Amino acid sequence: MDDGYFADKLNLMIVRERPDSFVLVRQHDHALVSGEFARHWTESPRPYEPAVFAVKNHDVAWKGPDSSVRWNDESDRPYSFVDCPVEEKVAAYAEGLDWLESEDAYAACLCSMHYERLMREFGRSDTDTRFAGAESRRQERLRQDMSQEELDNLERNLGLLRLCDGLSLFVCLNEPGSSGYPSPYPGGFRFDGETFEPVWEDSDALRLDPNPFSGPFGVSIPYEEVDPAGKPMGSGWINVRVIL
Repeated sequence: MDDGYFADKLNLMIVRERPDSFVLVRQHDHALVSGEFARHWTESPRPYEPAVFAVKNHDVAWKGPDSSVRWNDESDRPYSFVDCPVEEKVAAYAEGLDWLESEDAYAACLCSMHYERLMREFGRSDTDTRFAGAESRRQERLRQDMSQEELDNLERNLGLLRLCDGLSLFVCLNEPGSSGYPSPYPGGFRFDGETFEPVWEDSDALRLDPNPFSGPFGVSIPYEEVDPAGKPMGSGWINVRVIL
């Protein structure tokens, strides 16, 4: 993908609030880690490549250089994906989905389903409703060219995307040892009728109960930190070992 494609577009971050600072994670970096969770899942999705491509690129709309923090003056904190103005959010979603469709139609359908569900569950405006309707029509069009295997696995692969999205958000938003479930998954993580509980075994070691992974692996997510006024304080990496 051309890194400059979305370079001039609105780019919002995942925001972890600390007592005296904000930890900021780029959404596409978070999504790449979602893809790592999917790639190590014991029962691999089918078809494998398009499904994993969808998981790791589901936030591609936000890809671009985050050279400055976008500040929300009303809440006196950085804008995040939660409080982004809805018109800007759905415009970015639509553009990202258009790009995905040009790369892989199946992945675009999965990500479209993901965002449509989020809008129908949490959206409150006419803009949300119009976006959900447009994406429903996109999905109907894309399904027409799918194989039976692709059609049969859409819902399961969507469930895996949502779970891996939630797990990556859990890592981004929680300090090591903390276990708050992130919005939009406040009820925990469920997939294939199973509930998976994240358990910290150490400051950098995380496992799921029950274990769904084929083996241990590590994930690393870059972050930036700013003070309460938005002044840069430094950067670093969130490093987590996923253990069995």
